[in-house]
Amino acid sequence: MDVNGQLYKCEVPGRFGGNRKGEIYGKLDCTAAMRAIKKGGYVNQRVFFADEHKALAAGYRPCGTYLRRQYIQWKENR
Repeated sequence: MDVNGQLYKCEVPGRFGGNRKGEIYGKLDCTAAMRAIKKGGYVNQRVFFADEHKALAAGYRPCGTYLRRQYIQWKENR
């Protein structure tokens, strides 16, 4: 997903994954996201970002659990 929230095909895999419905992004190895995916969650809601800057620019917030430092900074800057 680009900074305008538009999906596009990219040759380089994204480094961060997000949930379109919750507008939250996190690491690709996030255990909470992996559990949700395993249970069938995130169907048609999973998006990927090249970096954190693009996720933030697209209006997504950092995961408050697994990206705690980034989440606190995001919350302070709102």
